[in-house]
Amino acid sequence: MAKTLDYASLSLMDALDLAILVEEEAQERYEEFAHQMTIHHTPDAAKFFLLMEQNEAKHKVLLTMRRKKLFGSTPRRVNREMLWDVEAPEYDGARAFMTLRQALHVVMAAETKAHDFFDTTLKHITSPEVRTLFEELRAEETEHQEAVRIELAKLPPGPDPDPEDYVDEPNAH
Repeated sequence: MAKTLDYASLSLMDALDLAILVEEEAQERYEEFAHQMTIHHTPDAAKFFLLMEQNEAKHKVLLTMRRKKLFGSTPRRVNREMLWDVEAPEYDGARAFMTLRQALHVVMAAETKAHDFFDTTLKHITSPEVRTLFEELRAEETEHQEAVRIELAKLPPGPDPDPEDYVDEPNAH
């Protein structure tokens, strides 16, 4: 049975561990999506998901370094079973033959979901240190949303191609 988190009693170490796990989960999902898009020959979406995977990995490293500096190798008390899809894009978000615009919308939804998680969780946080960390993380999610908006604005206007245009016709063997 999965243990649930009591956000009101999170220590700073637990909060950092939770944040690391959130980044790790998102990193893994973006890596999966990049692989799927590569298989489906949609390089623009694959490239963007790979960029997101690298961004999540970078955030994970920074949080891990911060945690190690403050708490050394003290074992974690939180684990992946205590969270699910905080920042990771929805599993059904990836589609064969995705366009870059569609990939950006998947990422925007994930960044919004993460922002909402930290925003909602802050209402239950009592520790000033944990509040500060979660406020920082929420602000980062806002920055990520703005970066996605900028990328969306760079795309040419107009409808995306229909994914059905790329589907191979069945052939008889």
